[in-house]
Amino acid sequence: MIDKVWKSAEEAVADIPDGATIAIPGFFVAGVPRTLLRALIAKGAKDITLACGCGPLIGDPEIIELLIKNKVVKKVIDSYALYRSATKGAQDPLEQSVRRGEIELEVYPMGTLAEKYRAAAAGIAAVYTPTGVGSVVQESTVTNKNPVKKETRVFDGKEYVMELALKPDYAFIHAGTGDREGNLQYRRTARNFNPVMAAAAKITIAEVENLVEPGDIVPEFIHTPGVYVQRVVVVPRVTYAVTIE
Repeated sequence: MIDKVWKSAEEAVADIPDGATIAIPGFFVAGVPRTLLRALIAKGAKDITLACGCGPLIGDPEIIELLIKNKVVKKVIDSYALYRSATKGAQDPLEQSVRRGEIELEVYPMGTLAEKYRAAAAGIAAVYTPTGVGSVVQESTVTNKNPVKKETRVFDGKEYVMELALKPDYAFIHAGTGDREGNLQYRRTARNFNPVMAAAAKITIAEVENLVEPGDIVPEFIHTPGVYVQRVVVVPRVTYAVTIE
């Protein structure tokens, strides 16, 4: 058995360099790796690109406030990064930082973003999708003053836009249950982007609420095999709530 359990989240993130790209899952409040993010902030990391799933930063306003205050983030990639409400947006440190040009924001349709991670996990350099053709999605970023059009091709008379695979340097994963070898099981909606991010990243660090021994998770119910996970840390379960406007 290879025991992948680390003593603390702080030790597990200690070697992450400035400028790294880190995938963080989360469907708003569900499945956000809060303990690992707080450890990254405490470490004093800078110029980090956070490659998200669907609104994990909205899911924890306290974390985004700390990320902005400590100047941790250089760029955010997400499918739902900002509030729908103009009132909430005026109070959101991420939106205001984007508007001031301090943080770059890159937005993709949720399915396209998931496919970019899946492609990276499968060793595929790029994929073609009809989603976003002719829209702002076809541009490289919504905050770049000189956006570059993405490549398009026509297949069977229909136009498709090329999306490059997204392979993060690290993935911070949150799981309800995990064993010492890194096999993970997620709880309901908390599963969201966790599996594709864990498979796509070069190094995956998983925080787990319940640590069990190898063999305790029924093989058919393992959502992420341990082969994709390099580090495991045990964290307490905390209940969060947030209102999306």
